[in-house]
Order: sequence, then structure tokens, then C-alpha cells
Amino acid sequence: MENLVSRGSGAELFRGAYRGQRVFVSGHTGFKGGWLCEWLLHLGAEVRGFSLAPNTAPALFDQLNLSTRIQHQIADLRDLTAVKSAVVEFSPDYIFHLAAQPLVRHSYANAVETFDTNVMGTVHLLEAARALTRPCAVVVVSTDKCYQNDESGRPFGEHHPLGGSDPYSASKAAAELVVAAYRHSFFSDAGAQVALASARAGNVIGGGDWGEDRILPDAIRALTAKESIAVRNPSHVRPWQHVLDALGGYLRLGARILDSPELRAAFNFGPTESSARTVAELIQEILRYWPGKWHHAATQSMVDERSVLRLSSDKARVLLDWRPAWDFAKTVRQTIEWYRDARDAPDKTREQIQKFEAEMA
Repeated sequence: MENLVSRGSGAELFRGAYRGQRVFVSGHTGFKGGWLCEWLLHLGAEVRGFSLAPNTAPALFDQLNLSTRIQHQIADLRDLTAVKSAVVEFSPDYIFHLAAQPLVRHSYANAVETFDTNVMGTVHLLEAARALTRPCAVVVVSTDKCYQNDESGRPFGEHHPLGGSDPYSASKAAAELVVAAYRHSFFSDAGAQVALASARAGNVIGGGDWGEDRILPDAIRALTAKESIAVRNPSHVRPWQHVLDALGGYLRLGARILDSPELRAAFNFGPTESSARTVAELIQEILRYWPGKWHHAATQSMVDERSVLRLSSDKARVLLDWRPAWDFAKTVRQTIEWYRDARDAPDKTREQIQKFEAEMA
């Protein structure tokens, strides 16, 4: 594949693309959404968020005081009228669609909600984009779990089959099919107003994640309480990456697709192969920076969780000149430093964004 992007500072690219632009973020009250909104504000963008209220306490959204710094709307992605009204009123230059029901185990207990949010929510967002009358770049954020996982251990590329044996994974694979259908049916003409792509990331970690039933925040809660960390699946392999590496991929993709129709496609944004580690290795790395203990906790349900997940990001490297800036050790170190830093969340979050910008390609 020919390299379509000239080398240069990612920070310069982002400032040039997003400064003074209107950016609509669905799922802005979540962990990734909070980091993305903070980064966009740092870049000089005008941000509007559309999401349900934060579902954790604490929540990064609240810690960053984002409700007073962006246009903030609490609403449900399953409400087509509300979604369309918000998008058309704001008339964005960019849309980043992050809102989702993101948990595998939760999807077993709430399958209808999961499919309704992840599939029809994506339909509603894209229907809203169809109503725009000016150019807009749309990046739909997906997951490594959208691939049909045969447990072979091979890194999944964008050409591999979509699928999923649990409701969450199947819903994200279905959302990818929705994106492909809308791109082909409504946004494929050379003069189309909307430039549509999807972004599939690995297992994202970083400061400010307070989610339930996620290994990193579970570990932080245990360490804070001076308790042993309960680990369900210590031998499972995941592509661990810092939240800023994933978001950097989304921002780079969004910045390029309006001017480069050939980039309106699906892209993986995963870590290097050396960052695909077992859960036990992740915990051991965490304990290097925050001493404590862990134990193997017997799984209490029959929830099917794939044992191996790896991503190939060759396409993003060649076509977008994207590569992860932080390796596994630095990802964990920066994450633990965020939690252990006594300063207010905005200060330490902005510092990590600036540090990351200085190190990314």
C-alpha cells in the first residue's frame, strides 16, 4: 500500500484540523469521551456532547468539569428525534460517535439494550448526519471485539470477517455493517457531504477510568482499599493501549477523510505486538508502580470471554502514518501515575495530553 500521508507533527496536524471547528461527540460523559473532549478543547475546538449521564461515581467527565466547558446535553441515542435535532442544530464539522453499551458481561444481562444502543444508536447518528447540509467528517468508534474470533491468536486485520459470539461483540459487528451500508448507500458519491469511517481500537486503559467490571479500575479500587486484586482470567491476552493512543488514531482519521476519499473505510488502531499481554502481566506491571497483591478469582458465571485478542494496525501505519506513541510499560506507568497524582484531574490530564503530543509521530 502506498503511503498517502506525509510525515510531520501529529500535534500540528490536529491543531490545523480542529482549531475553531465544531466537533460533536456522542458518549462524551464516558471515559474515552472525557479524554477526547479535553483534548479537543486543548486543540481549540468548540465541542458539543450528547450522552446519557455519567454512570460511575466518580466520573472523569465530572472531574474535568466538562459540563461547564462544552455544550453539554444529557439525552438518549435511542431517541432518533433528539439525535437528529442535536446534530442539525449544531451543524458540526466533525462527529465522533463513541456512545455505546461497552461491556461484554453486561450485554448478557441486557441484550436488548445492548443491540438497541449499539446498532440502532449508530443508525440514528448516521441518519442525523444525512440531514446535514455542509461537509462533515464522521468517525464511528468500534472495537477489536467486532471480529469473528476463532481463537487462533492471529492479529486481526480489517479484511477479517466480522462476528461475535456474545451480544456485545455481535452488536459491534452489526454496527460496523451499518456503517458500511450507509457509506455505500448514502455517502459514496464524490460530492457527498459526509465522509464516513470507522475506528477499531484495542483494550484501552488510562487515568480516570472508573467503570465497573473492568480490570484496570477494579485493580485501582482494590489497591486504594489495600485489598488483593481479584483477577478472573489471568491468562487471557489483550492488546493493551493507552487511551491517548486510540484517540490519536481517531483524530488523525477524522482530520484526513474529508480530503481523502480513499481513507473512508475501517481502520484498526491497536498497540504494537509486544503490548499484547496477558491480564496477569498487566497486573504485575501495575504492581511495579503501586505495590500490592492479586489473586485468581474463580469466574462466577458462564459468560463467554475470548481468551486471545490481537490487532494488526498495518493499514493505519501505511495509509495514515499512525503508530502508537507509548509502549506497554509507558502506558501502564502513565496510567498509574494519573491515579496516584494528588493534583486535580484537569491538571494531570492536560499534562499527559501535552506529554503525549510531544512524543507522537
